[in-house]
Amino acid sequence: MAEPLPLDVAATLNALLTGSGQVSSALRAQLPYARAVGRYGCGCGCGCGCATVDVAVDHTAVPPAPAHGNPAADAWYAEPEDAGVMVFTKDGYLSLLETYSTSSEPISTWREPRFVER
Repeated sequence: MAEPLPLDVAATLNALLTGSGQVSSALRAQLPYARAVGRYGCGCGCGCGCATVDVAVDHTAVPPAPAHGNPAADAWYAEPEDAGVMVFTKDGYLSLLETYSTSSEPISTWREPRFVER
């Protein structure tokens, strides 16, 4: 069941999609039309417990972003230093936001967007 993006997820996406590039601008324009359709552990299926959110965007409300690679944006966190966050798209629309850790401890909650370092 789709639900509005949680505030921490929306803030993280906004921090990741800063800048004036065409792809970032187009993906940021999708945020008002984005919904969380799933929350679970790591998107790779390993069950590590890292925070991940599947995202769906109303394709009738906003156009897709121009062609680009995946992840569409990624960054490290300043705190904790061993964690990062990535946003993925499918067919030009936001589809997945994932946080990950390079240590043995999963990142199970979203860090404050002020710690995102692009």
